[in-house]
This record gives sequence, structure tokens and C-alpha cells, in this order.
Amino acid sequence: MSVRNAILGLLCQRNRYGYEVLQAFQAVAGGRETWELKPAQVYTTLARLKENGLVVEEISDGETDPGKRRYAITPAGKAELQRWFETPVPVEHQRDEFFLKLMLALATGQADPRRLIYLQRASLFQELHRLTTLRMELDPYTSLAHILLLDQAIMHIEADLRWLEMIEARLDEVRKQPIPEPELRPRGRPGKHEKNIIPMKEEP
Repeated sequence: MSVRNAILGLLCQRNRYGYEVLQAFQAVAGGRETWELKPAQVYTTLARLKENGLVVEEISDGETDPGKRRYAITPAGKAELQRWFETPVPVEHQRDEFFLKLMLALATGQADPRRLIYLQRASLFQELHRLTTLRMELDPYTSLAHILLLDQAIMHIEADLRWLEMIEARLDEVRKQPIPEPELRPRGRPGKHEKNIIPMKEEP
């Protein structure tokens, strides 16, 4: 959804060729190392936007190369973009792959949870060092927006490191608690006679 609406925003800025959309997206998103977008995804998204009436193509006579087609946003596309601007971005902090890995390690006994924490912490420190180095290389007079984006990523990693410390400190307590299990329900549809049963009233 974000790529789709970002493309609408870039076309609202001005009409662009497909390869210009890709370059502009990478520039505004902070570079390929921040958000890598494949050319095929750009052209597939543009095709879907066209099908939905959100963009139109400007094609020269006899031109068949999709890379030589310029795209323009339609009034419907601008309305869709405005809806995106006015809708808060959903966050999914509770959908965490490491948490899932940790729970399965506890449930199966196939991995040491403390080693998982150690490996995750080492990976986070490496990424923190990479982002901090990259941030220090940027000029705040020309790249402030990119610096703020990196600050966000750095703060998320620092929060994840603190979270790992909390897990490690309370891991023994977690081990003592039962692993979450689904509530068992009978399979299949209820029998016909079960559907038609009407509770009897108690005699006064």
C-alpha cells in the first residue's frame, strides 16, 4: 500500500517516466539501502494504478517500450492520495519474528533461548553501528530529512536492545509459565438436530 501511494505522490509532483518514478522513490525514501524497490514492482504497480483509473499513460505514436511511457495522475488518483495523507499509518510492533522464534524455542526445546537472545543482540549492535556511521557521514545542512529517518531507525534498535535485556532478565519466569495453546473446539458443523434444539422453559 505504501509503495502504491508513494508512486501517486511522486506523480502528483509531476508527470514521470517509469524509470524516473523508481529513481525518485529511492531518493525520497533515503536510498536503496533504506528501501530497495525493484523496477518490476514499479511497472506492475503503475499498471494496476492505470487499471483502477488512478493514473494515465502518455505514449508516443508507435512506442511499445514501457520504460518510454510517461505517467500522469488522474483526479481519482489525487483523491486516493489525499485519503492516504489523511489516514494514520498502522504500526505492527506486536508482529515480531524474533518473539515468534523465541516462543517456539521454548515450546520445542530445539534451541537455547539465551543463545537466540545473544545472536539477536549481536546483530542489532552491528546494525546500530552501521546506521550511526552512516548518520555521521551526512551533512545536516543538506540531508536533514535523511538524518531524521536514520534517527528513527536508531531509536527503534535501541528500544529493541532494551527489550532483549528485559526478556533475558525474566526468561526463567517465562519458562515456568505454560506455552500458549489454542482453545480446542469440535471440528465440523453441528448436527441438524443440534441446531433445532430449543431450550425448555422451567416450570414455575
